[in-house]
Amino acid sequence: MFLTPKPPESENRALNETASTPPPTRRTKYRWFPIRGPIRLTASVVLGILCVVMIYAAWWFVTAGEVAEERIVGPQALPSPTETFGTFGQLWSERKLVQNTWVTLRRVIIGFALAAAVGVPLGVLAGCFPAVKAFLTPVILFGRNIPIAALVPLTFFFFGIGESQKILFIFLACVAFVIADTATSISNVGQEYLDTAYTLGANRWQAIIKVLVPLSMPSVFDSLRLLFGLAFGYIMLAETIKLGSESGGLGNLILTSQRIGPRAHIYLIILIIPIVAFVIDRALFAAQKGLFPHKYGGNGWLLSAWRMIARGIDDLKPYFFRPSPEFADLVGVGTENATSGKASGEATKDGQTESKS
Repeated sequence: MFLTPKPPESENRALNETASTPPPTRRTKYRWFPIRGPIRLTASVVLGILCVVMIYAAWWFVTAGEVAEERIVGPQALPSPTETFGTFGQLWSERKLVQNTWVTLRRVIIGFALAAAVGVPLGVLAGCFPAVKAFLTPVILFGRNIPIAALVPLTFFFFGIGESQKILFIFLACVAFVIADTATSISNVGQEYLDTAYTLGANRWQAIIKVLVPLSMPSVFDSLRLLFGLAFGYIMLAETIKLGSESGGLGNLILTSQRIGPRAHIYLIILIIPIVAFVIDRALFAAQKGLFPHKYGGNGWLLSAWRMIARGIDDLKPYFFRPSPEFADLVGVGTENATSGKASGEATKDGQTESKS
């Protein structure tokens, strides 16, 4: 039998240090474009401006020239930047840009509000109850996969060519996405929150109203904000397909400019649409930060205002509405008033019993 001599302690220590030391990383190789690396706000803004400048330079390059023969792309297909922005005054005054922008925005707001009012409650039920989700799955699959252009003739057939057709077009185009995204947000809430609510004595509806819905609202609001931008693009399709009299809207302006000119108005409207959508998106994001400061940062000004309004409503409720103890226990509103009323009633009965005895 041969005994292997043990290495000295210094060698053991050196081997352990070598095994535990991670291999050196090459930081300098991917210094400028690390995968998922952080980026400063200044660099982000500069890169965005650089992209816009490059697109503008390419636009100017392909349309440079006094006559059509000197240009890479003719003026009938693509006017130059100078020609395009030079017609802005005519678009503003003669074509009534502000009024038509408001017409489009009003249609999107009403149609999307209807989609949210119907889709969010159905999505909450679908996320909470698998039976409801299975029941709504065919509707969700149909609504999410049908081509948007196919909804235009359907809404013409059922709702005519008036204002209701365009509003309901937005509703039908968005409601399936709202249901699906809301159900997904509800399903993503951790099971531990639901178990904790049941441990503290909450019933089924209290767990939904006080646990699942509040915890999923940041994600639901974020999906609604993104879907609103898509809805603003969808309405162009319904407005550019015009039957009957003038309908107004930015899509109708595109159709009018295509038929009678000038073509530069089409490109101006195409540039205006994302600018308006971006402004609305930033406004909704500010509201999102105000409602959910714990999720997105911010000072929570909108949440504080909402709590103040809710507190005032709770203070006025005893003067107009006195819920039963069962209803108060269900929704968690006015529980103190109902309990105190019940306790005072029992105390009155006890006093009457003692006086009789």
